[in-house]
Amino acid sequence: MEAKQWTVEIYITEQGDDTHARAVLTTRGTSTVTGRGVARRNPLDRPIPEIGDELAASRALEDLAVRLHDVAADDIVELAGPVDA
Repeated sequence: MEAKQWTVEIYITEQGDDTHARAVLTTRGTSTVTGRGVARRNPLDRPIPEIGDELAASRALEDLAVRLHDVAADDIVELAGPVDA
């Protein structure tokens, strides 16, 4: 059995109290799917960048999972062909 490897890279940027994350999945066939996430720090909270990074990255991965599921669902519909009534 052949092992497959897919790679997910997470890019994190900060703009003021906002942390943005982008999770990019690349398959062996060079297909890519991208998820995005944002975390906003309440101005009353202590500034701990790691928490914003963790929240934004987790939300980007969550979005990536939904988008990947949509890709799979579209592939199933495309390959299933017409439905006989």
